[in-house]
Amino acid sequence: AIKEGPYLGGAGFEMRQALRPAAQTARPVAQTARPLALRRRLSTLHGGADALRKPYPPSHVLTLGEINPNVLSAQYAVRGELVQRAAAIKEEMAAGSANVPFKKVLECNIGNPQAVGQSPIGFNRQVLSLMVCPALLDQPGVDALFAPDAIARAKEYLAAIPSGVGAYSDSQGFRIVREQVADFISSRDGLPASPEDIFLTDGASKGVGFLLSLILRGGGSDGLLVPIPQYPLYSATLALQETHMLGYELDEAAGWSLPISLLEAELEDAQAKGVATRALVVINPGNPTGNSLPYDNMVECIDFCAKHGLVLMADEVYQENIWDGGRPFHSFKKVLMEMSPRPNLQLVSFHSTSKGFLGECGLRGGYFEIVGFDPEVKAQLLKLISIGLCSNTLGQIATGLMVQPPRPGDASYEIYSGERDAILASMKRRATMLVDGLNALEGVTCNQPQGAMYAFPSITLPPKAIAAAKDAGKVPDTFYALALLEATGIVVVPGSGFGQKEGTWHFRTTFLPPESEMTDVVDRMTAFHADFMGKYA
Repeated sequence: AIKEGPYLGGAGFEMRQALRPAAQTARPVAQTARPLALRRRLSTLHGGADALRKPYPPSHVLTLGEINPNVLSAQYAVRGELVQRAAAIKEEMAAGSANVPFKKVLECNIGNPQAVGQSPIGFNRQVLSLMVCPALLDQPGVDALFAPDAIARAKEYLAAIPSGVGAYSDSQGFRIVREQVADFISSRDGLPASPEDIFLTDGASKGVGFLLSLILRGGGSDGLLVPIPQYPLYSATLALQETHMLGYELDEAAGWSLPISLLEAELEDAQAKGVATRALVVINPGNPTGNSLPYDNMVECIDFCAKHGLVLMADEVYQENIWDGGRPFHSFKKVLMEMSPRPNLQLVSFHSTSKGFLGECGLRGGYFEIVGFDPEVKAQLLKLISIGLCSNTLGQIATGLMVQPPRPGDASYEIYSGERDAILASMKRRATMLVDGLNALEGVTCNQPQGAMYAFPSITLPPKAIAAAKDAGKVPDTFYALALLEATGIVVVPGSGFGQKEGTWHFRTTFLPPESEMTDVVDRMTAFHADFMGKYA
């Protein structure tokens, strides 16, 4: 019994019985003899009955000095200090505080459309509802509650996925959804795509993580070319993996263009320092800059990567968010396949249900497609993904619905297309309204976004404001953004969280609050900015 140990029953159970008060253990002699004998044995082995009553030594608690130092160094500004302070303010408001000078916190810090009032697309949610509860399909009156094409789509998915969404899928994702993604890419680009090259992921971010885990070798000698400004996912992930972030600065004066000469210079500098550059990240349309790359610039990026043997990681999650008709979206795959002669290139393209007009951020749906990878490396990528079993199944279905929406002639097409067009048209109006308001502010300049969901204005801060920020222990644009939050309730992200040209200051703001609130956003910003500039003039 002693050999069984206290966690396996046996002696553990008998010890608990032996240590109970007499009133609880009063039993016939035959039943109590064994615990008494056990107590004698334990007393002999462990120095007497008192040994059983000694307290456990104090348990050790991890300290910051003992955790992974890379976690301490990683920063993710999109949910950093500003967001934490905004959460505290909301708690104060909920408690009835009279010290808050506004009635609502306006979260312009993150591309999370449904959090600020955007409604989900009806067709998609109907199909998802039926996937979560297939028994609804057998209920009387289901035809009155769900559109016929939503019912048909749910049945199509359930026929291909007989175990439903509550079971693990293949690690690469449901075959039927990967086929739909391949059809979408083929239709978009006019080129063939294979479901074998498609991997379904929990949003695009998880896919980025998988690819970086695959290509970065650890040891601190690898580097990744990343745009400045950049989405902090990249800098945070590289910090965790002890990889050099090789930032190449986009040209703000030229509409955030991508000068290839800077890529060459950054690569040469990395080589001189013994850093092995592994890949180039391009975010198109841009986050946080809102730029959309011209075709010729994309050709230059492909040539650069092919010349130097770099993987090209194309973050294309905003491909539906195009506001400048003169800069249409082109996928890097399409540009690559149209080049003659075609360079040898390893390309990864990412997409997500979180952006575009769907805004299904919480469902965590997405995919990536690989082109030009060695089959043995592809097998290792699948092994890496399989460690996490699979991406969430509802996100996979949401991805299928993103790439294969209702088509003309389907029962839901008119409603679907109306919802889509209204959301995109409203986003464009909100973008124009916001950027026009920003450009009217003293010392503020902002490029009109050509795509994505963000504006990234440059602010010329007075020397007294910069000095006050230093005294407060804050970066100047963080100081400005915190003051904006405290005065107006508007949450933005300081440009320092994305990286910016030395000596410049920015902030990123979405234009996602409802159109009815955008005038209020602009008015609050205008009043605050005038007071701030006057205070530190």
